[in-house]
Amino acid sequence: MSEPAPPKPDTDEDGPTGQTPVTTGASAVVRALEDAGVEAAFGVQGGAIMPVYDALYDSDIRHITMAHEQGAAHAADAFGVVRNEPGVCLATSGPGATNLVTGIADANMDSDGILALTGQVPSNMVGSDAFQETDTIGVTTPITKHNYFAADSDSVGDTVGEALALADEGRPGPTLVDLPKDVTLGETDREPGPAETPKTTTPQTEPDEAAVASAARAIEMAERPLLLFGGGVIKADATEEARAFAHEYGIPVVTTMPGIGSFPEDDDLCLSWAGMHGTGYANMAITHTDLLIAVGTRFDDRLTGGIDTFAPEAEVIHIDIDPAEISKNIHADYPVVGDAATALRQLSDEVAQKPDAREWREQCRTWKSEYPMDYATPEDEPLKPQFVVECLDEATSDRTIVTSGVGQHQMWAAQYWTFTEPQTWVSSHGLGTMGYGLPAAIGARLAAEDDQEVVCIDGDGSFLMTIQELSVAVREELDITVAVLNNEYIGMVRQWQDAFFEGRRMAAQYNWCPEFDKLAEAFGARGWRVDDYDEVADAIEEAIEYDGPSVIDFHIDPAENVYPMVPSGGANGKFALTEDQL
Repeated sequence: MSEPAPPKPDTDEDGPTGQTPVTTGASAVVRALEDAGVEAAFGVQGGAIMPVYDALYDSDIRHITMAHEQGAAHAADAFGVVRNEPGVCLATSGPGATNLVTGIADANMDSDGILALTGQVPSNMVGSDAFQETDTIGVTTPITKHNYFAADSDSVGDTVGEALALADEGRPGPTLVDLPKDVTLGETDREPGPAETPKTTTPQTEPDEAAVASAARAIEMAERPLLLFGGGVIKADATEEARAFAHEYGIPVVTTMPGIGSFPEDDDLCLSWAGMHGTGYANMAITHTDLLIAVGTRFDDRLTGGIDTFAPEAEVIHIDIDPAEISKNIHADYPVVGDAATALRQLSDEVAQKPDAREWREQCRTWKSEYPMDYATPEDEPLKPQFVVECLDEATSDRTIVTSGVGQHQMWAAQYWTFTEPQTWVSSHGLGTMGYGLPAAIGARLAAEDDQEVVCIDGDGSFLMTIQELSVAVREELDITVAVLNNEYIGMVRQWQDAFFEGRRMAAQYNWCPEFDKLAEAFGARGWRVDDYDEVADAIEEAIEYDGPSVIDFHIDPAENVYPMVPSGGANGKFALTEDQL
């Protein structure tokens, strides 16, 4: 039997606790993270990254060893989403680095700030096909905001600080620093400077006054104005300004899926989220508005459907900090480049007369009553997933953080949980990464406040992809509740096969799933299996009260579909409520 690791000392003779002395490139890397206020990092050990891990040994930065590097990237991503700051993940060279790629690409699509630190073979061996060598820079260039190949031990700390700052600057996104082993092992006493971005990357935060004035005139003249809040509202910490603007001018609000939580869904002005599986009333509002005021959104195809049919009667005000997004997908009649909070404050100051939107608000309320989000619960049919989501919502507080995988369960979670706070909905949107939910719950739990609950709503297919991370939750004694909506299918694929591929369910059925409740117990977590309505409430109560990781395997109706649904490339206002309407 191997000897246990020696305990970490409380203090370090060469410096105070929390400040790593700089003696090598690796210690400079860790010092840069400490100086930037990094509290946690997620990763997997390996040969080329080992010097950095050795430097972490005496650091106050909490390291969480994940079961797979993809889990490390997703956990860092979710940690950053909840904290509204970049998360940090580490991996070794070769397969360690390539296993991060899915998580990095996911963060890139959703504009989530993360810093990835990857080990690399010694500089003089790069290009020789050395053991566990991969061109990490080449692989990740298309999916990072910027990446760096560390050049020497003296400057590597500054490089890491710059990468971390850049991940958070303007529109957030992932950055990566590739760390050759000779650079991290090399001696240096040069302490890294403050974490700063290059001056050439300074974003425009103050909107152009003339652009704001033009947008204000359009708002004053609008009869059917509509606010569209995207994920950028949350990332810009602009929810207070966004809510105040909507209430000041009485303008109805829809959100994108990443924008869920930016505006309270129980507010009378809120129409919930729009797009392929958004509410019917949100999609009707987008279809009939005469002025769409979009803040912090990239107008992706899951929101817009067909470009030619999106908001066909509207002029568009588009506020975004990234000028590349302006008119990229949807033409902006009134482009406003700048920080969302700043732009909304300036716009509020500039609007001299409230638009008369009383009839419009009444029309939006009418659509709410015409297209309610309801569902049937026949006694002769299996458990409905919508019921499970609503029961979970009722049993938890408004501040509960919800993570999810990707598929039907993700849509039901977004549709039937009433979100009222920002940074409480943590999911994979642009890349649509199955397996995101469980490692995200781990990252969210470590980022959340102690009195916040964390619930992962997962599907059987998604849960299987990263189920090994349950061992991490058990080891770290993390209080998370996983609700598996188990229909023994890749449900969204099955739904599309039934609707568009004549019911040919090729490779969609997962009837070989394990018993997740028993598997949870094998990992050291608590597990429940639920098949009937009368078992739901008790299982949820027990799982939430359990102080540790718990898994509830809800066996739901395998035939249940997600509606409303806008067919891919279709018009938002022509959503289907049944398969016959597709």
